[in-house]
Amino acid sequence: MKKIIKNIGLVLSGLAVLSSCNDSFLDRTPTHDLNDNSFWTTANDLKTYNNGIYNEAGNNNDYMFLLGFTNGAWSSNTHSVFAFEAQSDNMASMSSRHQWATKIAAGQEVVPNDAGRGGWKWSVLRRINVFFQNYQKVNADETIINEYAGEAYFFRAWFYLDKVQMYGDVPYLTEPLNTDSPELYGERMPRKMVMDSVLRDINKACEYLPLDWDSDSPSRITKGAALALKSRICLYEGTFRKYHNLGDHEKFLNEAIKASEDLMALNKYAIHNTGNPATDYTTLFTSEDLASNDEVILYRKYQTGVLGHRLCGYIMANVVGVTKDLVDDYLCLEADGTALPTGLSAVYNDNSIEDVLTNRDPRLTQTVLDPRQAHDIFFNKDQYEYPILDGMKGNKSTTGYHAIKYYIAEQDKKGYGKEDHDAPLFRYAEVLLNLAEAKAELGTITQADLDRTINVIRERAAMPALTLNPPMDPKYADEGISSLLVEIRRERRVELSFEQLRYTDLMRWKWGKRLALPVLGMRFEESDRNDPHFADISDRVKTVNVDGKNYIDVFAGTDFENRVFDENKHYYHPIPVNVISKNPAIEQNSNWE
Repeated sequence: MKKIIKNIGLVLSGLAVLSSCNDSFLDRTPTHDLNDNSFWTTANDLKTYNNGIYNEAGNNNDYMFLLGFTNGAWSSNTHSVFAFEAQSDNMASMSSRHQWATKIAAGQEVVPNDAGRGGWKWSVLRRINVFFQNYQKVNADETIINEYAGEAYFFRAWFYLDKVQMYGDVPYLTEPLNTDSPELYGERMPRKMVMDSVLRDINKACEYLPLDWDSDSPSRITKGAALALKSRICLYEGTFRKYHNLGDHEKFLNEAIKASEDLMALNKYAIHNTGNPATDYTTLFTSEDLASNDEVILYRKYQTGVLGHRLCGYIMANVVGVTKDLVDDYLCLEADGTALPTGLSAVYNDNSIEDVLTNRDPRLTQTVLDPRQAHDIFFNKDQYEYPILDGMKGNKSTTGYHAIKYYIAEQDKKGYGKEDHDAPLFRYAEVLLNLAEAKAELGTITQADLDRTINVIRERAAMPALTLNPPMDPKYADEGISSLLVEIRRERRVELSFEQLRYTDLMRWKWGKRLALPVLGMRFEESDRNDPHFADISDRVKTVNVDGKNYIDVFAGTDFENRVFDENKHYYHPIPVNVISKNPAIEQNSNWE
């Protein structure tokens, strides 16, 4: 069924926030910590107070879990969902603006002195806990009160998911602290206990939040968004516990299944599929308004004159590239109608970049530029031929594979701070992938499960259906997992690339070692340097021989050439020095001393 989403009236601050099913909000009036009894009297007080939670959670100067294209044009450059991919094995960036992420990927993160953006910051939690301290003072219908409580439970669960993903054990607080609160000097709580509390919170959110808000409040978090968040939380925690040998993983995987199936049972969401596999996927990331897209459960709203971004301009301006490792994971379309990994394909060859992009999953050329389509895609770039490497004129790629997901020329034309297409945060496709993976991890998946999850997503891309016993991709044959799980993880990587999930996926699967692999780009032989197209190429473009072929070695000769991943250290981030100096009970994560 179609969603009809109405826009909330524009209010005071400059923070764009989210949009949820039947729900689209831009700005909300911020509030302070209103503890006095004269405030907590009506349901409208709860609504007004929660507006401040929305705004603060969406302030990407402090928090990065509610991200999208960020709440400022410059931040679209430095900390958007696109920039985040430089932490992972999907994107290679040589931009100084992404160095924070490139250092993490290369194993060069250091202990910070202070809490940086998205780090050890807690003010939004205090705001949430002030709500819980006061909300029951309100004289209103219990159902209405609980709906606003559901919002607070939703944000507390999302906040703590982010903190646990970063630090593991963290203080778990349910009361607003003051300067004399003894909890300020308390210890970190074991992550399993924290995540058990997160599960309780998100269950409350799922129970209390409405399917839709009334016409006076059309733009708030709904039950569908809570179920999508629960699905994400529980898959993350279940697989993290399994692969890091923490025990008791089945509970969370079963909860991931339940949340996913409960969301599906709402019959409110569907894979966006108009029968055009060449563009349907792109539409999800280049639409000015996602309000009517049935697949998008939660998105960040941008609007001209209220809040804009500059993502498209920075996609073009920054020196980044999609990695060979990601490109290799898109399946090849064989002559017999099947789809196979590159290592098993009869049609795959990499004699040229055009050959690489031919006979592949259509999502590849909706994520990576096909040079043959460049002049149809880019704005004001007709004087250039692609690919463009270091030393050449034009917007350069580190790998030769130019990223185009989220790029739309009409937005690029608008200029700094004026781009206003919306950013999806939760999609129905992710929920279907979560369901398939959780069932596969528990060993309960059936062909019927594949047909209602992954194969619905593949149908949008006109890709052959996945079966229970696919051939093993040689690339992953030594990973110790089934060929089916390989394909489910592949589907997740391909479908959800550049959506702020790949890094946490690697961490939960205990696949951090993949970040230590050399970062390669397209095939580039020495003879290619004689091609007139590459006449101005820099000597800084290095190659490495792999099985008799040369590929761009992105970080050769740079500070990020010798990549490491310490299995005893890098699954968590370091806690800032000043945090521990203020509270010695907060111990540093292992091997970060």
